[in-house]
Amino acid sequence: MSFSPKEILKFVEENDVKFIRLTFCDIFGNLKNVAIMPNELERAFSCGIPFDASGFAEHCSDLLLVPDISTLSVLPWRPKSGRVVRFFCSLKTIDGSDYVGDIRSDLISTMNELRLDGYSCEMGTKCEFYLFELDAKGEPTKIPHDNGGYLDVAPLDKCENARREICLSLEEMGLSPKSSCHKYGPAQNEIEFRENEPVTAADDMAHYKTVVKSIAAQNGLFASFMPKPLSNEHGSALSISISLRKNGEYIFGGDPEEMSRDGKCFISGVLSRIREITAFLNSTTNSYKRFGMGYAPKYVDWSPENRSQLIRVPRAVGVSPRIELRSADAACNPYIAFKLILAAGMEGIRSGDCSLMDCTLKGDTPAGFERLPMSLAEAVEVAENSDFVKRTLPEEIRSSILSRLHTQIQEYSLAKDKDEFEEKAYFMYL
Repeated sequence: MSFSPKEILKFVEENDVKFIRLTFCDIFGNLKNVAIMPNELERAFSCGIPFDASGFAEHCSDLLLVPDISTLSVLPWRPKSGRVVRFFCSLKTIDGSDYVGDIRSDLISTMNELRLDGYSCEMGTKCEFYLFELDAKGEPTKIPHDNGGYLDVAPLDKCENARREICLSLEEMGLSPKSSCHKYGPAQNEIEFRENEPVTAADDMAHYKTVVKSIAAQNGLFASFMPKPLSNEHGSALSISISLRKNGEYIFGGDPEEMSRDGKCFISGVLSRIREITAFLNSTTNSYKRFGMGYAPKYVDWSPENRSQLIRVPRAVGVSPRIELRSADAACNPYIAFKLILAAGMEGIRSGDCSLMDCTLKGDTPAGFERLPMSLAEAVEVAENSDFVKRTLPEEIRSSILSRLHTQIQEYSLAKDKDEFEEKAYFMYL
């Protein structure tokens, strides 16, 4: 949406808006916000709102939040009287310069560079989550809300009302849900978003978890995006779709064997770098319990089939030609994940090397494929030794994330009860 500051201020006044949430993601993908009153909004537009960032930003005590006017959205689950709206924000230093740790602005810069090279891109997400019962004290349990299975309907699917409210809330906010369904696990759900410009898609993904958790709570339930909350059931994935055009022409169009060279090179680029970026796509120790289980990928491979392949190349029927990366989970920072995936694919295009995709067309078996990292420790080690990661991510972002992941690994290794550690560390907070 395109608004001017004057139009926004008029909207706030005419629609009884009493609170404005200035929202951003920290580098670990956690949604943060500062709420201001309407009389502060004009100042936010002109020079930004200062806040104490020492709790998450190294070597930085204060930063400015500058609202992105195009991201105005009303929070529909809040009261209609005294409405609450939110903006996604850019992070600036006190002197007004760009903050190096602003991962949203970093993705915007990446997309501007792609446009200069004649490329346009859309990305979408399909994200799974579980709905659990609350106990008598209102605390979350590990008891699923139903015992339904894949694509079940009521009465087996007891989650449909909550999913309906989630989708309606997302739509009312201006986000773009495409479909929803019951997944394989008991009380496991999925909502798919339409493809959108990557920054908007990352914004939607960042806010999506908050919407799901808020609506679940209103329905007396608890939503968890933990990658593998139930040891004997399917894990929850974040599938990322990518549709790319060069000078207006889709590069992934046609039968996979007749795909454009740029399309094959993009896929080969992602395949060649996926092990190096996995720590950023799967950033918990629990994430790796999902790989190789059910339909979750285990190998660095691709296929037009929708089974356990890392990259799926679906047949384009009534939709833009696209590919799907199926290894990520909702614990990732979507801005960083999108940037790394696009950088890997574009590196493949620039190199002109499509050998990794071509070799799989010859019928190689999974035994000949590399495996994805099978633990967070392995993924972090690969990432730390990656020149690609060093080139692609700003040092402050890269070092902060890897330092945090090292802490997780150490705490996990010292924990006497590994499952208890993961439940305390991830179940409530993802």
